Amino acid sequence: MLVPLYQAKAEFFRMLGHPVRIRVLELLQDGRMPVRDLLAEIEIEPAALSQQLAVLRRSGIVTSVREGSTVVYELAGGDVAELMRAARRILTEMLAGRKQLLAELRESAEPRESAELRDSEVAAE
Repeated sequence: MLVPLYQAKAEFFRMLGHPVRIRVLELLQDGRMPVRDLLAEIEIEPAALSQQLAVLRRSGIVTSVREGSTVVYELAGGDVAELMRAARRILTEMLAGRKQLLAELRESAEPRESAELRDSEVAAE
């Protein structure tokens, strides 16, 4: 039975739904990386990284090759790097929109409300 495209997309994005997986993909945008370098950059337990790499490998989004005693990972294709860049652009636009909304709220707030907004922003950072 064929899976509807929207369901396949949802499963794809669920696969991306872990911070370690996203970080691995970000790091691999610059090229191949051995597991030891990924571990140094991400600073998690080796078993936890291995588990997340296995998810990415099974999905086909990354590939691995053994070079002697070292396992090296790379993105399976350039589209993955483009997806990561697109996500960064989208997040940047979303955050810029929130910043503009906050500025507009400050401008329209009374003095007491303006101080509350500043305090809540400081607490959120």
